[in-house]
Amino acid sequence: MAKLNISLGQMQIILGEPQKNFALVSEWTAEAARRGSHIVVFPELWSTGYALSRGQELATAINAGLFAEISALAAQHKISMVGSLLEKRGTGVFNSAPFISPAGRVLGVYRKIHLFRLFDEDRWLEPGESTLALDLPWGRTAFAICYDLRFPELFRHYAVDGARLIIIPAEWPLARVEHWRTLLQARAIENQCYIVAVNAVGETGDTTFAGHSMIVDPWGKIVIEAGEQPLLLTAEIEMDAVSDIRQRIPVFEDRRPDLY
Repeated sequence: MAKLNISLGQMQIILGEPQKNFALVSEWTAEAARRGSHIVVFPELWSTGYALSRGQELATAINAGLFAEISALAAQHKISMVGSLLEKRGTGVFNSAPFISPAGRVLGVYRKIHLFRLFDEDRWLEPGESTLALDLPWGRTAFAICYDLRFPELFRHYAVDGARLIIIPAEWPLARVEHWRTLLQARAIENQCYIVAVNAVGETGDTTFAGHSMIVDPWGKIVIEAGEQPLLLTAEIEMDAVSDIRQRIPVFEDRRPDLY
């Protein structure tokens, strides 16, 4: 698949109200499918926001609760879905982003590796213990969540592993919006891959989130970018651009990992 149509669901999350948030996700998923998108991406913790002190109450197993509902939604509209939710796994709670196929199957789950202390993630959540990259019809696709963006070694690992596209659900505050915009472009440029990043927007609890969801191409050019209002954005990208740019500047052939 050379061309990929992606919808970005930049939503204002209602704190601790899963069903209210799911109603919007359901509406926008249907609209993304109507637009012909292959995949729709929603923010980090889109169902609850940072209601982490209620994590044990709000989290569900990967095959239950909202996880099951979005799997059914993906199958209904024959569209892939990504976005993170609170997952209960054993006695722990994780910030987990499943990749759901158009058949409604969970093909993999990325659990956030780097927990954000400023939002007390380390107090309420367990850290993920593995990366996730999947071979999908449009090419190898990897996953990260929000704060992971500040760790370039994760993204280089994915690129060396063959990732052509990296998807990042986020709740990134407005106070650090320039970090968000700069780091997204940097990760795309240095790894010569597409970055698809979907942020929350508006006030949720005590924090105002930045929006500016975007797709960045392997040259660092912004393909599409939202502002600071809730909306569903859609764009088409050309996956062959990854190979073209990696041939033009063969960064990966010139690496010296023996020295660093």
